[in-house]
Amino acid sequence: MIAGISFPYTLPLTPNSRLGPYEVLSLLGSGGMGEVYQAKDTRLDRTVAIKVLLKHLSSDSSLRERFDREARAISSLTHPHICALYDIGHQDGLDYLVMEYLEGESMADRVARGPLPVDQVLRYGIEIADALDKAHRQGLVHRDLKPGNIMLTKLGAKLLDFGLVKYTTTEELGQLTNLPTENRPLTQEGTILGTFQYMAPEQLEGREADARTDIFAFGAVLYEAATGRRAFHGASKASLIASIISGNPEPISVVQPLTPPALERVVQVCLAKDPDDRWQSAHDIAEELRWISEAGSQAGVASVVISRRKNRERLWLTAAIVVSLAAIALGGMLLKARSVVPRSLHASFVPAVGVSMSISQNDAASLTLSPDGRYLTFSGETSDSKKSLWLDRLDTGEMKPIIGTENGYGPFWSPDSRSLGFFAGGKLKKIDVNGGPAIALADAADGRGGTWSRDGIILFAGFWRDAIHRVSASGGAVTVVTRVDEEHGETTHRWPLFLPDGKRFIYLAGTHRAGTESELNGVYLSTLGSPGRKLLLRARSNVVLSGDYLLFVRNQYLLAQKFDMAKESPTGEPIRLAENVAEQLGFFRAVFGASDDGTLAYATGSASTKQRLLIFDRTAHSEQLAPPDDYLDGGLRLSPDGKRLAMVLGDPPDIWILDIARGARTRFTSHPMSDFLPTWSPDGKQIVFASDRRVGDELYIKRVDGLTQEQPFKSVKEGMLVPEDWSSDGRFIAAQLLDAKNPDGTGDIWIVPATGDAKPYPFIATEFKERAPLFSPDAKWLAFTSDETGKDELYVVPFPDRGEKRQLSTTGVTYFVWPPKGHEILYTTLDQTLMSIDFSHGQFGDPKPLFKFPALPVAFDSIDGQKIIVALPEKHEGAHVSIVTNALPR
Repeated sequence: MIAGISFPYTLPLTPNSRLGPYEVLSLLGSGGMGEVYQAKDTRLDRTVAIKVLLKHLSSDSSLRERFDREARAISSLTHPHICALYDIGHQDGLDYLVMEYLEGESMADRVARGPLPVDQVLRYGIEIADALDKAHRQGLVHRDLKPGNIMLTKLGAKLLDFGLVKYTTTEELGQLTNLPTENRPLTQEGTILGTFQYMAPEQLEGREADARTDIFAFGAVLYEAATGRRAFHGASKASLIASIISGNPEPISVVQPLTPPALERVVQVCLAKDPDDRWQSAHDIAEELRWISEAGSQAGVASVVISRRKNRERLWLTAAIVVSLAAIALGGMLLKARSVVPRSLHASFVPAVGVSMSISQNDAASLTLSPDGRYLTFSGETSDSKKSLWLDRLDTGEMKPIIGTENGYGPFWSPDSRSLGFFAGGKLKKIDVNGGPAIALADAADGRGGTWSRDGIILFAGFWRDAIHRVSASGGAVTVVTRVDEEHGETTHRWPLFLPDGKRFIYLAGTHRAGTESELNGVYLSTLGSPGRKLLLRARSNVVLSGDYLLFVRNQYLLAQKFDMAKESPTGEPIRLAENVAEQLGFFRAVFGASDDGTLAYATGSASTKQRLLIFDRTAHSEQLAPPDDYLDGGLRLSPDGKRLAMVLGDPPDIWILDIARGARTRFTSHPMSDFLPTWSPDGKQIVFASDRRVGDELYIKRVDGLTQEQPFKSVKEGMLVPEDWSSDGRFIAAQLLDAKNPDGTGDIWIVPATGDAKPYPFIATEFKERAPLFSPDAKWLAFTSDETGKDELYVVPFPDRGEKRQLSTTGVTYFVWPPKGHEILYTTLDQTLMSIDFSHGQFGDPKPLFKFPALPVAFDSIDGQKIIVALPEKHEGAHVSIVTNALPR
């Protein structure tokens, strides 16, 4: 509930301890005033949050008296967007507050992933302004308004810690000029209780704070929500204070060009240095924001604020007319000579009957247009679950699968529009679209884009955390052409694009740290044979060159910006081509393509499918366990007692823990890098997980009660270890090795000793891809999948002394579990069937079907094989693909 990791003194409370009638359950976090715990009110049987104040606050009698007085005042403040204060108390030298328990994330956590859409900025802004107005009318001033004190819940924004913070004197402020440089949010304990980035000039100058002080902070919050950046910056507290007192933030429209001018004006007035020049009441701000939201385009608001339902209704209304004419009209528009003033044609793309199109995950890169504008590619799956790249010939309407691209993704075109490069089976391949075999050119474990020059050179990114490589279109040696600047936080180079001269190329360099507006995300230009590079623009998107325009996406807006190839520089302001364009943020990819002549294809809607979390019994009866969400593949892990579920959510992903009986979930990790694949210790007290937060320390371990921070566990120089299972005797962790430098070895299985100083070691390492190792309940067997037959099948080997390997399945395996309290292995097949293999008395039976799931599970787990928790894709409207000719200005 409360962000923050620092611990200013030894934690006074442990799970099951009590403060009056409140039973402490777990630590939620810590902040500038103290620690916050989840607790149970034993009288009312409700969950609450308890904040225990820092001892230096409790020991000051004047502070305690003022704290009690203001706490009583705020407890009488009732508003739907202010966190309710239920009670205050004092016990064993500790002062504490009892507050409403909120589920959600702080605005600080949300903004860390990037700026909010305009409609959300307006919605949350109205709610917070209303809350401020309510409090100000009762004479209460917040004095510490910041994103960390705003919770975003299903019911909207909630303001925390209202009226409970006071600031000290000018003498204490005078000490700030000598404070050292810091890279974290600037909060000085013992002097000013608050966060400097959001303080008004009058606070920093020691003058009295009033409601207009909150309005300044509110402007800083709106600025950060709209841009993903703090309004004021400084290398030290002294320089930060100088920036707030005399500087102005960069205009929002410079950072986010599509920000409504009316919203920018609201923020500018809030951030006026003189309180008399600001909005004089939060009520006025709320009314202004409501007018912007309701006025829509008349207020300069991007049309994303307008009801999406109405947009869909208009879309379907026009689609009935457009689709029937699309093939004929597109053919005519593409092949006829253009008139003096070319006219655009908009058409909807519809896959063939019985074929579903995917734009999720890797498939986000599969929607492309050939350079000559005649062909469109997409990732299609037939009713029998066979997936491949498909080709739609726009001039004739012919649509067909490209034989040889089974399970392929990430296509890119040869300059003559006759061949495709693509990724499949851990390889970079090429194929003639008019027929012929697919030819492997290079290893590529997990491709992230390619480009093909007129000189027969291909540049490609072969792994999700790697540089750009070069290979001949005829195959041969592979060389590295870029260097990922890991020292300064870069983690990936991807989506290369040759310029017409075949020497210069553009690519995305980025970081997996949270926030689409990170300074480390940028599109660069480089030249073959040259180590240098030039920043072209800030984006977290693939870039397409069409004519003399660069096309890219920011916050789901498809933009086009003129590109001067001679000066190697974008010129002018970006032009908006489309809104609500589907993005797969985890892949740094938006779903669009363009041809050389200005034909554009793009998808709107969602690039990912939420999943339903269900509990099935063996008769296929199911009940919903939690609301639909974006559960990461393979990220569901039950605790050994079956009462809690660790799961992976978010972008970048974090680990959460769900209390199954109560239906409440809490965040277990919170880091700007990815945390994934949680694995419980056999006693249920610890979780080991993988993280890409720091090279060399890929495994981390943390206590489940939250009383300690996560610690680096074990690592190997050969690559990244990801944990899969922990043996029942507690001695070993089974892991998979991910190795960017050896793509064919990305399926090796390693064993990590869980105790002592012994180093991890390879257990199964072959030319095939072995994955998902799981221990048997008695830790005498190890099960895993291998693709040595051409598809993933289930195998077992004795453990720890590896003996003869046994194949248990023959029809393919998509996911499997070995329930620790059962006597069987459960797995799913491609046709969604749940299979059981009996394992009694050390003998393995034949696979037997139990039932079919309604859809292919993303992940599932079970403790005893009787109750199975499953994440199933939720049915949704899916994406809508539009094709536009003459899309770019002339």
